[in-house]
Amino acid sequence: MAENLQTVQISSTTTSVSQAVVSAKKRSPPAKARTQTAREARDEKINPSTASGGIPNPTAKYLAASDVVPQLLPQPQHLLVIIDLNGTLLFRPSRKQPTKFISRPNTAPFLQYCVDTFSVVIWSSAKLENVTNMCDTILTPNLRKKVIAVWGRNKFGLSKQDFDLRVQCYKRLTTVWNDKGIAISHPEYANGRRWDQTNTVLVDDSLEKGRSEPFNLLEVPEFFGNANEQGRILPQVHDYLNYLSMHSNVSACLRDNPFKPLLPS
Repeated sequence: MAENLQTVQISSTTTSVSQAVVSAKKRSPPAKARTQTAREARDEKINPSTASGGIPNPTAKYLAASDVVPQLLPQPQHLLVIIDLNGTLLFRPSRKQPTKFISRPNTAPFLQYCVDTFSVVIWSSAKLENVTNMCDTILTPNLRKKVIAVWGRNKFGLSKQDFDLRVQCYKRLTTVWNDKGIAISHPEYANGRRWDQTNTVLVDDSLEKGRSEPFNLLEVPEFFGNANEQGRILPQVHDYLNYLSMHSNVSACLRDNPFKPLLPS
């Protein structure tokens, strides 16, 4: 599936939290002014409350660790790949029917490859029972057993009030890195190795969800249920994950060369 992936340089001079967030947002060209669609109005979210952690920003320590030259490795390193569901691997036409969805083209072979090659966590902002139902459909029983963890809305640290509202959820990767059950999945855990920004990739269609660790986000175009989707998105993600695994620092590599899929003109 090797393809030449288009990349865009991100300035390595970003030093402040605010500059990093702005830099991350510049990965995509600004959208033209237009009227909000009915779907967008329905999906509009509110900011999380202070009790839910508010709106996060990357720490100075994180930014400094990503602001280095990525080094090529002689052999691929083992990655932790955190994969989103709705909008990334599938599309749910109606929230009233959470178990009804359309899978993105190439979802099955993509998941097979990821689970066989890397350590995989599924993390969605949907309720856990819905996440479980979706995973039971897109993953074979054997593949499901190999997934390190399946997380839902209960893993975002939301207050009781925010949990039932349409709040913007943020995938703070520190939550994953600090989870003992996930930590021990590192193949070199016994030797003191841990999951961190050098070996973790978040595959998601939402730039905002990756706000706290913007340079660990592999942002994919949102999937809206087109079974004949052009561009072979997931095969390109497959190849790019292999590219990242050949570098010593995932966040430095994504900061220097963020994923930009080749789309038909």
